[in-house]
Amino acid sequence: MPELPEVETIRRSLVDKVKGRRIQGVEILLPRLIKWPSAYEFQALVTGKTILQLDRKGKYLILRLEDNMTLVIHLRMTGRLYFVTNDDKTDRFTHIIFDLGDGAKLLYADTRTLGTLYAMPESELWRIAGLASMGPEPLTQEFSHAYFRGLLAGRKGRIKALLLNQKLIGGLGNIYVDEALAIAGIDPDRLACSLNDEEAALLYEAVNQVIYDGIHHGGTSFRDYRDGEGKSGSHQNYLAVYGRKGQPCRRCGAPIERKEVAGRGTHYCPNCQR
Repeated sequence: MPELPEVETIRRSLVDKVKGRRIQGVEILLPRLIKWPSAYEFQALVTGKTILQLDRKGKYLILRLEDNMTLVIHLRMTGRLYFVTNDDKTDRFTHIIFDLGDGAKLLYADTRTLGTLYAMPESELWRIAGLASMGPEPLTQEFSHAYFRGLLAGRKGRIKALLLNQKLIGGLGNIYVDEALAIAGIDPDRLACSLNDEEAALLYEAVNQVIYDGIHHGGTSFRDYRDGEGKSGSHQNYLAVYGRKGQPCRRCGAPIERKEVAGRGTHYCPNCQR
């Protein structure tokens, strides 16, 4: 958390606010968040550069700067990126401040300080392993039904582990994987290769559906997640299983259960996902 829908919502809420602005300066209050290059070099590379575009790939935000420079931000568990003006104050979790001039600032805050930031030329994005090796995202042409069916063939690992593998499918995380499996009626412990053609088709559609719905609802907010304007998402009000242990399944009424699958807490309906 945040996953693809949350990061995309942040991107959409920020792009018009930061596009065309020049980074006047960078205050780094927690240098260890800068993973490439050093904090000093990071400041030098981005200061004075105009933000040309704000893109996203998987769970990464990519600020494209002039001179083919990029600023990459991976929010991980509790990272937040938001825009403020003169009247807004920072909090104790604000660790990096980008001064955009005229009192405007882009703030990076992180409760658990697990996020990472990088600055490098466009041609060197291969240095970020998770970004370079990422598989196709849902709702894209590359993420076709044929591609998805090919992922399942011969794979003896659990289906949940496959869906969480960023090298195979970019942007999915625990929330949306649980939701997709619930919508498709598939037990998260099932072996990927055991799904028949009908089940694979249902799951493929469910993966695309949960990502679309998550973006449409502005993301899922439980604790830390907010968009670039500080607003909460509403998708938590529509979840089928995630975070609903003990509550009735919206389809059959059976209590939602929780178990460990692929090392992650997993919510599911024991009746609908046999």
